[in-house]
Amino acid sequence: MKMKRIEEIDKNFKASAPVFDGMRTYDILKSPFSLYGLKSDSDGFFRMDKNVADTVSEGVSGLNYNTSGGCLRFRTDSRDITLTAHLPDVCLMNHMPLTGSSSFDIYCNGSFCGVFRAPSAEKYKGVWSSSLRLPEGMKDVMIFFPLYNNVKEVFVSLEEKAAVLEGDSFCESKPIVFYGSSITQGGCASRPGNAYPNLISRKLNREILNLGFSGSCKAEYEMCEYIACVPMSLLVLDYDHNAPTPEFLEATHERFFRQFRNKCPDTPVVMISVADCCFGEEDARRRKEIIKRTYENAKANGDRNVYFLDGQRFYDETGLDNSTVDTCHPNDLGFFAFYKNISKFIKENDL
Repeated sequence: MKMKRIEEIDKNFKASAPVFDGMRTYDILKSPFSLYGLKSDSDGFFRMDKNVADTVSEGVSGLNYNTSGGCLRFRTDSRDITLTAHLPDVCLMNHMPLTGSSSFDIYCNGSFCGVFRAPSAEKYKGVWSSSLRLPEGMKDVMIFFPLYNNVKEVFVSLEEKAAVLEGDSFCESKPIVFYGSSITQGGCASRPGNAYPNLISRKLNREILNLGFSGSCKAEYEMCEYIACVPMSLLVLDYDHNAPTPEFLEATHERFFRQFRNKCPDTPVVMISVADCCFGEEDARRRKEIIKRTYENAKANGDRNVYFLDGQRFYDETGLDNSTVDTCHPNDLGFFAFYKNISKFIKENDL
């Protein structure tokens, strides 16, 4: 007996059919739409200059087209919205849902309104459309891009007679830059808006640039040179997980910070130590002897714009057993713990 698909059994799992009647389709790269955290070319959307990414590593070059941190903002009074996306490939993982890796989620006036997703797992690759019903009235819209997938094109369709205006601006003119590992990129959030950098962006109304590269955060010289040239209000240095050994971390962590500081003497830098379920001797060495030493040396040299945030306590409230999918990558509860601790630290230190 052939088993029915879950969407045939439970209609609540079925994606909404796309709506185009009485709709007008917009190019999101044109006014009044504002795209943050991403650039684009004929190959699709990307996060950092390609010529630099290609020199850093194969991993950074390949993941550069993953659209983590991308955010689209605009205002509209349309009740219906259809998003059409072209995904040249699909990132299938055994511990992260497609709603996080390959879908878009939408917020209206800060409230979650749904996920734009393909009609089935098999149909994510290629061009697909998804429709949602939005609240009444004029609202500020934020759409977050997929965390672990390349996106070639995106179009938004709204009611033909609806007003479409420029969205609210972020409260800072320069973004927070996050540099880190797969956790920074968003693995393994159930949807884009739940990744901790996107939570910070949405809750604090701060623009972000996500330079998290899964398995590829190695503090390369070229990466630091690039980051130091990006206009920013704050650098969050979540460099730890991808250092293969404590010795590698020791050889690169302070060197990376000093290289950045030489070019950006006044930019606030927050160094974060690892947050996971395995606090062994090696983790303690990374946290207390290496990362903390970079911070303490900077303070001893008179640096007043460097901060240390210990990730060991991040899961105190949510619980270690509840906060990850694999003792390493946070689930949504774990990412909320990241957001809560980091955002509190940003606000308390007026960063």
